[in-house]
Amino acid sequence: MIDGPYFWLTVLGVLGTGLVAGVFCGFSTFVMKGLAALPPAQGVAAMNAINVTAVMPAFMLVFVGSAVLCAVLAVVTFVLWPDDGRVELLVGSALYLFGSFGVTMVANVPRNDTLAKLDPGTPEAAAYWPSYIREWTFWNHVRMVASAGSAVAYVLALT
Repeated sequence: MIDGPYFWLTVLGVLGTGLVAGVFCGFSTFVMKGLAALPPAQGVAAMNAINVTAVMPAFMLVFVGSAVLCAVLAVVTFVLWPDDGRVELLVGSALYLFGSFGVTMVANVPRNDTLAKLDPGTPEAAAYWPSYIREWTFWNHVRMVASAGSAVAYVLALT
C-alpha cells in the first residue's frame, strides 16, 4: 500500500487529473456543440474569448500543476520502484503527460492560435470554423479520455 507523502501526491494526482477530465468533458459534451450552433462569427468570437480566459491562473494551476505532479509521480516511482501500484502510477502519469498535456500542446493550442489570428466576421474565419470545431473537439475527446484514465490509474494505484 502506498503511504506517507507518496500517498498524498497520488491523491492530489487523482484530484487534479479528475478535475481536468471534467473540464474537458464539459467542452466535449456541450460547450463545443453550443458554440457550433452559433453563426460562425459569434462562435469564433466566443471561442477566442474562452481561449483567452482559459490561460488565467485558476485553470492553469490545475492543468499545468497536474502535469508537474504527474511528472513528479513518475520520477518518484522510477526512483523508489514500489512493489504496489508501480504500473498504475506510471500509466497514470503517461496518460496525462502525453494524452492530455501533450495533445493540448501539439493539437489544440495550434488550432487555437490559428483561430485567434482570424477576424471573426471574415469569410476565412467562417471557412475555418467547421474544421476547427470538428478537429479541436476530436482532440479534446482524446484529452478527456486520457485525463480520466489517468485519474482511474492513480485510484487503482491507491487500492
